[in-house]
Amino acid sequence: MTRIVVERNKCCGCEACVAVCPVGAITMPEGKALINDEQCVRCGACIHECPMEAVAAADDK
Repeated sequence: MTRIVVERNKCCGCEACVAVCPVGAITMPEGKALINDEQCVRCGACIHECPMEAVAAADDK
């Protein structure tokens, strides 16, 4: 199963991903994006919106 993950060290805290998430699955604890896997519908909108390329799809192993 594919998950959407955030490389928190790359996240600049701009909240662009929060604004485009259609289900409100992204929060900003400590000023960095965090995706709630249970809420995320894996649409990928946040991946394309992130200016820092901190958000990406990752396969579970």
